[in-house]
Amino acid sequence: MKLIYNRIFLEHDVGIHPESKRRLQSCGKLKETKIENGEKYLELVHSKKYIDRVKKACRLENYLDSNTIVSKKTYKTAVSAVGATVQASKSNDFALVRPPGHHAFPDHSSGFCIFNNISIAVQKLVDEGKKVLIFDFDSHLGDGTSKYFYESNKVLYWSLHQFPAFPYRGDVDEIGEGNGKGFTVNVPLSPGSGDDIYLEAVKRLLPVARQFKPDLVAVSAGFDGHQSDPLLELRLSMNIFYELGKILSKNFENVFATLEGGYNLEFFPKCLFNFVDGIHGTRQRFKEEKTDSRIITIENFESRIYSLEKNLERFWKL
Repeated sequence: MKLIYNRIFLEHDVGIHPESKRRLQSCGKLKETKIENGEKYLELVHSKKYIDRVKKACRLENYLDSNTIVSKKTYKTAVSAVGATVQASKSNDFALVRPPGHHAFPDHSSGFCIFNNISIAVQKLVDEGKKVLIFDFDSHLGDGTSKYFYESNKVLYWSLHQFPAFPYRGDVDEIGEGNGKGFTVNVPLSPGSGDDIYLEAVKRLLPVARQFKPDLVAVSAGFDGHQSDPLLELRLSMNIFYELGKILSKNFENVFATLEGGYNLEFFPKCLFNFVDGIHGTRQRFKEEKTDSRIITIENFESRIYSLEKNLERFWKL
């Protein structure tokens, strides 16, 4: 898994903001890749009216919503993020992009996200006859992605996220609708959840992902679950992201990823490189002490995971 990166992703200028170009700059000197223009893929997910609204907002350097800022070069950057994610889907690589995408809906932006990079790449794969597992380990629910595929049985959406937290969705009873019932798996984690709970959650739900037998796994890779992240209150160590990489590599043949969140500039790159090391099965570069959860947090987790398994048991063997 190589990093697909280009300096164009620094040109989405949001000033002093959690989702700034400093996130990618914190990764040090990176090899640049030629990026495909993703504009031709936008209407796989987004309405033309919304695309035109983004173009206009960029010309005027307006906000798209209260949290999502745009600048004159944002449109070019955002379509490049789409293109890089599609490239990653073809080569099992990691699209190190910004702006992120998993909060974006077909007709509106949300949560720093403009175009839904992962949904566009996955919809393209579905149109080609593929079954895709989306594993979203950003610790905010990818509500735009979840909503878009909520009635599809060609895509299994699996998210681990803090709850409650923005966008205040993603409880255990949200499992899909229509043909997609049973194909959305939300694992809501209480603030203060540590490595112990997180790994237990992954292991308990992994059988669902394996039974789905995806042709590809698309990862919405967010690193905001780390205990130092300023926007959330989970207590994950850097080790977790290495373990996630290992688990995905061991259980699935074709895995690609695109960047979502992760806002602590010291720890974000270490978590990122640990994830890639885990995918490769090489030595974990960055380590820290494992974290444990308090008894009350463990009790909340057990109650929620039991309810989730009950909701899913008629669709999958657990």
